Parts: sequence; structure tokens; C-alpha cells
Amino acid sequence: MDIKIIDYKSEYAPRFYDLNIEWLKTFFYVEPYDEEVLSQPNKYIIDKGGFIFFALKDDIVVGTVALMPTKENGILELTKMAVSPEMRGYKIGQKLLQHCIDFAKAKQLKALLLYSNTKLENAIYLYRKFGFKELSVEANSPYNRADIKMLLKLKM
Repeated sequence: MDIKIIDYKSEYAPRFYDLNIEWLKTFFYVEPYDEEVLSQPNKYIIDKGGFIFFALKDDIVVGTVALMPTKENGILELTKMAVSPEMRGYKIGQKLLQHCIDFAKAKQLKALLLYSNTKLENAIYLYRKFGFKELSVEANSPYNRADIKMLLKLKM
């Protein structure tokens, strides 16, 4: 399957929103923070120095992921990864994850951080496979649904 990963284009912002909202509704629920960030990706991600990528199949957006700045310089949060329901199972999430890791290494970032939920067994398996290590989730986590926090160190 030919999947192309591209940088953010504002014309695809509605797909960023739609894919993530569908994913959240399927597996969890939409938190106010999600709605705010997803409906205004330029304001909350791009304008703050973050990045959004899209996976395209035949010029149709079938997946997306974001890298958001954190309080710690050189560490970005891997977040808002979603793949359209009909395209799940084709390793598009893996391709997006690998793209983020390669991108972060090229930018000489220190690490990638993520929050997830252990009920997403396939995702947690994938993160561990790519070298992410579990950390303690802080009490004031930005996501109510998060029960696992993971970090991938890219350089010492």
C-alpha cells in the first residue's frame, strides 16, 4: 500500500479534526481540551512551534499525528494520532510514528513524550516496540483518560 506522509497543510485541518474526533468517540470520549486543540490546530500546535503530519493514500488523508511543544525545550509530545476506521490494520500508525521519530532525530530533539491509555493494547505494544519507556503519570496530566505516560529518548 502506497502511503505518503506530508507536512501540515491548513486545507487538511478539517480531516485532522474529523479523524481525531471519530477516534476519541470510538475509544473514549471527547474532552473539552481535545475539542479546543482539534478545532484550532494552528493556534494550539503550529503557531506554538509544533508540527502536524498527514498520511495520504491516493491524495486522500487517511491518518494524522501531531508533535506539540512541551514545557521542556527539546521534547515534543506525540499526540493526536488517528487513522480512518477503514484504514486501520494497514500499519499507517506505525508509518506515522516512524516519521515522527525520524523527524525528531533530524531536528536533534532530546525526546518524544506521549500520554495514552493501557486499554489501547496495540498502541502501547507499538510504542514499546519503538523504544518508548514508561514514566509515572503526573497528577495534573493534561488528559483525564491518560493512565500511561511514555518517553523515547533520542539523545543523551
